[in-house]
Amino acid sequence: MSTRWTRCRSTGGTPLSAPCPTAVAEAPVVPGAPAGEPIPRRRSERPFLWVVPVVWTVGLGLWGLSRQDSVWRDEAATWQVARRSSGAIGHMLEHVDAVHGLYYLLMHALFGWFGSGTTTLRLPSVLAMAVAAACVTHLGWRLSGAWAGPAGGLALGLLPAVQFYLQEGRPYALVTAGAGVATVLLVTALQGRAGRRHWAGYAVAVAVCGLLNWLSLLMLAAHLVTLVWVRASRAVLVRWAVASALAVAAVLPLILFSLGQAEQVSWIPPLTWHMLIGPGVLVAIGALGCLVDRPRAGRLSASAVGLPLLAVPQLLLAGVSLVKPLFLDRYVLFSMLGLALLIGTALGAAVRALRPRLPRASALLVPMAVAVALAALLPQSLAKRSPASRVDDVLAVAADVRRMKQDGDAVVFVPAARRDTALVSPDAFAGVRDIALARGPVESGTLKGEEAPPARIRSAMLAQRRILLVTDAASVARPVSAQRDEVKSAVLKRYFTEVTDIQVRGRRVAVYERKPSR
Repeated sequence: MSTRWTRCRSTGGTPLSAPCPTAVAEAPVVPGAPAGEPIPRRRSERPFLWVVPVVWTVGLGLWGLSRQDSVWRDEAATWQVARRSSGAIGHMLEHVDAVHGLYYLLMHALFGWFGSGTTTLRLPSVLAMAVAAACVTHLGWRLSGAWAGPAGGLALGLLPAVQFYLQEGRPYALVTAGAGVATVLLVTALQGRAGRRHWAGYAVAVAVCGLLNWLSLLMLAAHLVTLVWVRASRAVLVRWAVASALAVAAVLPLILFSLGQAEQVSWIPPLTWHMLIGPGVLVAIGALGCLVDRPRAGRLSASAVGLPLLAVPQLLLAGVSLVKPLFLDRYVLFSMLGLALLIGTALGAAVRALRPRLPRASALLVPMAVAVALAALLPQSLAKRSPASRVDDVLAVAADVRRMKQDGDAVVFVPAARRDTALVSPDAFAGVRDIALARGPVESGTLKGEEAPPARIRSAMLAQRRILLVTDAASVARPVSAQRDEVKSAVLKRYFTEVTDIQVRGRRVAVYERKPSR
């Protein structure tokens, strides 16, 4: 509490001659406060504000973390690369996946310290998203009041896109955490409390995000819109520009180098209007939160921070995708920070509106809203924690290979990328010969290895009595297009008889035996 001296008035409205003290609670935020105006802290509330959303998010992440001991193809790439030596990872990055190099090195260190497993694979994403929730909580508290902070932090973990990548062994949750930290530092600067260390931290946070996935640099455009919206001072604009330029300069070599590996994303489909429906709905929800916030130009508010962070990266990615298809929600997952902030702001405004009439009920509004949202999203939450939420499971088919293989069997993979099953679970393929492989993934510096020429593959297959085929299940399989894969399929069809066929979780393993010679 702080004491403010005011001129007291009598019941008749006549000012009294002596000042009288008035106790005023230090509010954590003055809604609509000008950018650059310091805002007092209320330290007693801070532990409550960030601890609850952090614990909540970690709890959501640990719930069903193993997904019934399943690992899908994208996570399999992380798994098998992280188990290589740092030198082998560097060799691979020269040829493929340079954009994920920093993440692979991080996971290599974690696998070395804690061992490989689904917990080590996914827990970094859980912890990173907890950091992101803490950032949303802090932003909501600074910009919209005490209730908006925890409401936004709790809402983040419930968003469907966040729940999906909360338990994903890929870098997108880490990027979201970095974007949250960068946005907190930007708001700190706009409130007039930033020094050189803050701007250096901003540059580092943005650079790390860019090194994890350089499309995350789209957050800079969102931050620029915020700066324009609040009419930031010239000094703030100059410092932001310098920090941003340093971050981009740090990421630029990776951008230029990874452009030479653009074939990796050639599978992403061209942008169509129906791909924009989901993002459009999310932006509309965020816009409703803005209406409740009642933003004004020149004033720092949750709307000035949240709406650009939600909308600008998605709009820019859509624009880029008109030239080069890249529109995937995971590339702009960090935009969900803006949506959670605006949802928290709307709930905080509802609490303030209800408090004068029903103070006790107002204190229950946020917990009740979270409970209702959790119940409504429960079917979807359960679905995202099941193996069926991903296109396949490399571990399930490995268990079938272990059971079906016999001494002297050979194996072929269609397409060659399905070799990830053997790379993640080499013990399951012990004693089985990969007859199409010419150079292994580590030796060739690739994710799937290099296969022999089609004629050599054909000869090797014809010399076998039994061959195991590992491929995609019919429900997710794409037409065979590579010449090597066409040869494999043709030889199996003409010279072999299928005796066993098992399809499980998006993968298929079939046993073929050589037809009797006539």
